[in-house]
Formats: sequence, structure tokens, C-alpha cells
Amino acid sequence: MTTKQQKLAVLIDAENVSPTLIRSILLRAACYGSLIVKRAFADWSRPGMRRFKTVLHHHAIEPVHLFSYTPGKNAADITLCLNAMDLVNTGQFDGVCLVSSDSDLTPLAFCLRREGVRVYGFGARQTPRAFVAACSNFIYTDSIEPAA
Repeated sequence: MTTKQQKLAVLIDAENVSPTLIRSILLRAACYGSLIVKRAFADWSRPGMRRFKTVLHHHAIEPVHLFSYTPGKNAADITLCLNAMDLVNTGQFDGVCLVSSDSDLTPLAFCLRREGVRVYGFGARQTPRAFVAACSNFIYTDSIEPAA
């Protein structure tokens, strides 16, 4: 008897994670299922986001561009949440990997789990406990071996 592999969406808050961790995160996420959608959310026009470009291309991650209409606001978080709900509502996904250390995604994790979707969180040790607990599984990025 074969086990059905989970279909997963990987949604990355690129303004909240180092590009050097992406390869390791994707390798770990692939342990949980097939990575059908991979998207990274950021204002890609910001100078600090340039180093992500090679990572996006190398790992076939779709960049989602957001304009920073007001500095300090969380446009990436809101757009990531809307994308997550749109994807889940297609009925094609068994799980969502949320790559962020941001507690603003806690309500999203609650909502996804209510919809019967597994939530795999990936973030730093300083990730607020509420977000960690809201995920089905949470993987601290410092516990993942750097991928060569």
C-alpha cells in the first residue's frame, strides 16, 4: 500500500528570512510532501532584496512584488495571508509551509488548521511562542543543517 504524498505550498516572507536559509528550508519542507507552489513575498525594489534574486531563480520560487505604500507596514504579511487562503480554497493542498518569524501570521495558522490543512512553520528562535504553537509543526531554522 502506498501513502499519498501531501501537496504543499511554500509561502516565504522574504523580508523576514535570510536568503542563505532558503535551500535548507526547501529541503526540509520536501520531507513533508511535494512542493507544488513556492512563492516569496517582498518589495523586490528595495536594495536589500537583490541578494534574493539568484535564490529565487535557482529554486524556481515565484516572486510576488509588493509596493511599500507606507514604510513599516506589513504588506507582505497581508498578501501572503490572502495567497494562502486562495490556495487552500482550491482544495488542492494538504499543507502550507509558512516561512517567517513574524507573529502576525498566527491568525493565518489558526485559520488554515481550522480548514483541515497542516501548517509547517519555519522561523528563527526568537519567533513568538504564539506562532510556534499555532502551527501543526514548527521547525527552527537554526536546527536545519545548512545545505551545500
